[in-house]
Amino acid sequence: MLSSSVDTIYPCPFSKGYGIPVRQAWLMLKIFALYRFITASLFVMLFYLRFGPSLLGSYDASLYQFTSIAYLGISLFAAPVAFRPRWAYASLAQLFIFTDIVFITLLMHASGGIGSGIGILLAISIAAGGLLIGGRCAMLFAALASLAILAEEVYAIETHAFENTTLTYAGMLGVSFFSIAFLSVILAQRAEQSAILAQRHEQTIARLESLNRYIIQHLQSGIMIVDDRQVTQLSNQSALRLLGLVLHPEELAEVAPELRQAFELWRANRDQDFAIIQLANRNEVQVRFSELSMDDEALYMLIFEDIALYNQRLQQSKLASLGRLTASIAHEIRNPLSAISHAGQLLSEASDLDVQERRLTEIIQHHCQRVNSIIEDILKLSRRNPSQKQKIALDQWLPAYLSEQKMNLGARAECFNLAFKAHGLNACIDSGHLKQILDNLCANALQYGRPELGPIVLEVSLVQDEPCIKIIDNGAGIAAEHRQHLFEPFFTTSHQGTGLGLYISRELAELNQAELSYAAPPGKPCFTLLLANADHAVIEI
Repeated sequence: MLSSSVDTIYPCPFSKGYGIPVRQAWLMLKIFALYRFITASLFVMLFYLRFGPSLLGSYDASLYQFTSIAYLGISLFAAPVAFRPRWAYASLAQLFIFTDIVFITLLMHASGGIGSGIGILLAISIAAGGLLIGGRCAMLFAALASLAILAEEVYAIETHAFENTTLTYAGMLGVSFFSIAFLSVILAQRAEQSAILAQRHEQTIARLESLNRYIIQHLQSGIMIVDDRQVTQLSNQSALRLLGLVLHPEELAEVAPELRQAFELWRANRDQDFAIIQLANRNEVQVRFSELSMDDEALYMLIFEDIALYNQRLQQSKLASLGRLTASIAHEIRNPLSAISHAGQLLSEASDLDVQERRLTEIIQHHCQRVNSIIEDILKLSRRNPSQKQKIALDQWLPAYLSEQKMNLGARAECFNLAFKAHGLNACIDSGHLKQILDNLCANALQYGRPELGPIVLEVSLVQDEPCIKIIDNGAGIAAEHRQHLFEPFFTTSHQGTGLGLYISRELAELNQAELSYAAPPGKPCFTLLLANADHAVIEI
């Protein structure tokens, strides 16, 4: 993630809260160093070339010559230092301004004083001080420049160096230095605040772009962006997984010819915005087309979804409606059933019943209880809560679950063993739903798995990069003619069961995007629960 802070430097030790972005500060310093080099070069060139009458060095040529050459030498030395920073920014900027005040004042004196006009160049240096340094330091350099101008004029008056000297002009020039420093500081502060705000906005945009990229890559649905020539611009990992690809395709035709044809048909008729595509591996995916509004180019978004997941959502919608209906029916059945059960109990308490009649009352009570248990299972199905999926560490959850089961089973606790073929697996599932599924499977294993021949094994492994729990028993297995009806509601081979346990278990598994299946002999029969891997983060929408 990008940092929200902005790197700044505080060149003036007397400033409070005034910072300049590092890159911009050094860029301004480089520009000022280049300006100083050009100015110093002009001072030397104009003095030696003598283009017409000139005031340069008119009062003291030797002082002017020495000062201009020294100024050029220092500028030559300082320019590489500014372009390849080795010194601290604040020290270098203050050195530039201080040397300008000294050398320009000497050049002004050597050229006839304030009347030569050279002193006005100090205004540029003072303005640069306000931009580069800011704060009270800029005012300090304005004061130094004003004192230097006044001191030069006072010295000229005392030594009678020039015919015309004026302190008024020097004072006005000093006032202008302070005004320029004050204005440059204000402008610099506003400019730097705007630059900092722009940089923060840039970082915010970069963070949002990174967040958008993360969301797109971790969406459960596959996303693919193509242009007008059907060239792929972007595709997320879910799209590659659903399409069975390893590398990002360059064109739609590389995915499947049917996809290209469906895309062209959609562009001709925008009303049909979805299609079902059969891939080379015979898997089916649903694709939905939409156009992205872009100013400079036409882009199209293709959203891929596993057809099994699509059918699962339809099935869940149907089951929700069916659950509400069955709840109403179960409620209506329960009222007369209670009356029948109560009448049977009263009838069984009669003293003049013979053996056959008492047997009939027992049959009434038995079947009333059985119908009531079926109603209870139906009500559990209709009241099924939405899945609250969470990350479950199987290394910790399964031993705790098995310990709880052994406490409830008592003497039959030794019928179960836990075997880990892979460790560190994390499943994404509702813990309550997982417990209900395992309760049903373990109960079936105890009833039909012949635990007297050996323990029932809960085996944990990694299958197709997904956590897998197998419940392996020692039973004879389920007959071939019954396997296709195994997970159907109310199907049972026992006179005691309701036939809803495995059906509810599979429904709960599908609700958590898990897969419950049965493996028949050869080998030991087992139920396999393939769970979603919590380490493969996806965002469901």
